[in-house]
Amino acid sequence: MTGAAPSEPRLRADARRNSEQIRSAAIAAFQGRGLTVPLEEVAKAAGVSKATIFNRFGGRVGLIEAVIEEVVATELFAIIDHTRTIDDVGERIAYYLTAIRDLQYRQPAVNDVLLQSYPHSHQLMEICRVGSEVNDELVAAARDFGALRPEFTASDLHALVVDNALALKHGKQPPRDDYDRRTTYLLDGIRGHQPAPDGR
Repeated sequence: MTGAAPSEPRLRADARRNSEQIRSAAIAAFQGRGLTVPLEEVAKAAGVSKATIFNRFGGRVGLIEAVIEEVVATELFAIIDHTRTIDDVGERIAYYLTAIRDLQYRQPAVNDVLLQSYPHSHQLMEICRVGSEVNDELVAAARDFGALRPEFTASDLHALVVDNALALKHGKQPPRDDYDRRTTYLLDGIRGHQPAPDGR
């Protein structure tokens, strides 16, 4: 007797290679076109069949969860972390909203996350939960400081981000200069009017 076989046989080398090829193809497709890219296209780019994606990842949601960190979470959480390092609350919310809108423009997949396109994905819903907490935190601090209009709420900030996600996902993407100009208009519209140092 040469010894007991392992309880969980290792994936064959070709199976491991297939999984990595699928992950790489999914990252490239999702970053460029969002999370709704047909799985047939991901499979073709990976050089495998669609059935192989289901065998390795269980379907679209499993594949999304396998790559969402690289596609969305890392950059989104980096924005959140940097936002929290900014001392001035007015600059903090301006940076956050500008950076989120920039990410929405560059990465279609983030709009699928913000629109909760795949509610059965625990990872996607956790990203949304964290984003909601950050919205509440930023708006509360900025309103207390007078950096936002007093009637502006965290729900308003959420709506602005979601409305932008809908426009980018279902409409024609505007030229970058126009998009950035509208971000400036948006920030001007929600800013509060802090009193001057002499009280005027």
